[in-house]
Amino acid sequence: MRWIEKMEPTPESRAGIAQFAAAAGLHLATAQTLWSRGIRDVESCEKFLAPQLSQLPDPFGLKGIDAAVARMVRALERREAICIYGDYDVDGVTSTALLVSMLRRFAACAPADSEAARAAKAAPGAVARVDFYIPHRQVEGYGLNLAAVEKLVARGTRLLISADCGVTAVDEIDGAARLGLDVVVIDHHTASQLAEDLPRAVAILNPHQPGCNFPGRELAAVGVAFHLLMALRKRLREAGWFAQHAEPNLREVLDLVALGTVADVVPLTGPNRVLVHHGLKELSRGVRPGIFALKQVAQLSGEVTAGDVGFKLGPRINAAGRLDDASVGVRLLLSQDPLEARALAEQLDRANAERQELQGRIAGEAISRADQLLRAGERRSLVVCAPDWHVGVVGIVAARLVERFHRPALVLAENEGVAKGSGRSVEGFHLYDALARCSRYLKKFGGHKHAAGVTLDSTDVASFAAAFEQEALAQLTPEQLAPRVRIDAHLEAAEINLALASELQRLAPFGAGNPEPVFASRGLHVSETRVLPDKKGSGPGHLKLKLAASGEKSAASFASIGFGLGDRALAPGAPIDAAFQLSVDTWNGNERLQLKLKDVRGESAS
Repeated sequence: MRWIEKMEPTPESRAGIAQFAAAAGLHLATAQTLWSRGIRDVESCEKFLAPQLSQLPDPFGLKGIDAAVARMVRALERREAICIYGDYDVDGVTSTALLVSMLRRFAACAPADSEAARAAKAAPGAVARVDFYIPHRQVEGYGLNLAAVEKLVARGTRLLISADCGVTAVDEIDGAARLGLDVVVIDHHTASQLAEDLPRAVAILNPHQPGCNFPGRELAAVGVAFHLLMALRKRLREAGWFAQHAEPNLREVLDLVALGTVADVVPLTGPNRVLVHHGLKELSRGVRPGIFALKQVAQLSGEVTAGDVGFKLGPRINAAGRLDDASVGVRLLLSQDPLEARALAEQLDRANAERQELQGRIAGEAISRADQLLRAGERRSLVVCAPDWHVGVVGIVAARLVERFHRPALVLAENEGVAKGSGRSVEGFHLYDALARCSRYLKKFGGHKHAAGVTLDSTDVASFAAAFEQEALAQLTPEQLAPRVRIDAHLEAAEINLALASELQRLAPFGAGNPEPVFASRGLHVSETRVLPDKKGSGPGHLKLKLAASGEKSAASFASIGFGLGDRALAPGAPIDAAFQLSVDTWNGNERLQLKLKDVRGESAS
């Protein structure tokens, strides 16, 4: 594994880091970590370590926001039927639940009598009806479809708001307009840079569309939806909408924003960091019945971290949409009945267990096929396909392939002559752009630089794979395909302590764009070593060590764990270099330091 220094300090930068550390009251290693991430003065440090909601950008900076808000105000005033049309992943589910819950609360605050309501001949006391629709992954596929639009129009919908989809739905939105249905698009996927190629919606809210200079370009769809609600609430407030009612508190729905943002693996920087920082607090409170029930089935208590969202809460919400009906997740998040919420959470928990079993089988088969491809010749990309794979888990399997082989990978499920699937990428390879250059073989594709979905004829899979490989050959060097660990700073053994580990937790939430810091230390030695078996029996096991500074028998030792490093057993007393993260392990109310090993270099046990 290659160790890559995030920055090589110069005499000038060392002086700057030392001055920054002293001014901010931080350990040098913490200061260097922040410095390498572009945070180099006390003011920006304070904003980073203690994000405030006031740091969020003005929502009216989003292109299309004025038209979207005006149409939504009119729908609320005229008591129209509104439908949120969401995607079936966590970002889509949370965006849908967020918009439905807040629009219903806004609708409930409607003035009892208004000129707009009278003009629309609304019944006395009526409020706008807000509903939702999530397409079935296996039956309808991703995004808007005309059959669903026709059903929504038939049941009286006048305004449709897409959530995490719609920016490529040109024909579907044209069809909606012909049926008299207005559409507002909320999306964050890569958009055409030609305005004439975008859907002719009432408004498009997507930071990636041409002409949008909004500073929150990396927002997930749920983050875009939250900014829309901020703008809508402001306009309603100005119109006296809340004169007779308490104004809804948007802070209370940041739990949904954090769920969708973390699960969609967007960078946890800028506005996303602010939203997730405060959203994790709401998740920890667990006031929402659906969140409380979900945490129970996930056996999660206490403070909720971004890791808990990514590995425990998010996958359970995702599971229903991957295998069957994603609306279960929306109903869970909207439920106000603890008994109903518990039943729905248990349903999602069972679906997640089924998903894990299915994913394990398909991942094993996909890894085997990838191994065959790589044995047949050098490749810089992987495209694997099979007729019996479930399209609902191929994205997760693609991520497994990338993790194992360090190459961009697409996993396709074939059915009745059509191959559908998902891809994941590596650093330095823009997946959406590569697919765009291979689009002659694709019937449909969409996504962004890290992840994407594709649909193509089965007969074109081989040609597409060859074209995709040419893209990888042109853009990726052999060095980029090697596994790597990025080092934030070097630590002497004496600097490794619980106080530093606790201070580093202030840099959380960790995730894409703000990874947990990794440190390197040289000249350690192994005082104890053992290998813990992998519980699933499918991996090399986990390496458990006690480390101390070489030559210092009385030095404190460090408990260390290397997940998946069981094949790297080291001889006791062997000198080693270690790359690790510092963590605080809490047991029975006591805190202790633990090193999470990312890599070790030293003499193997015989």
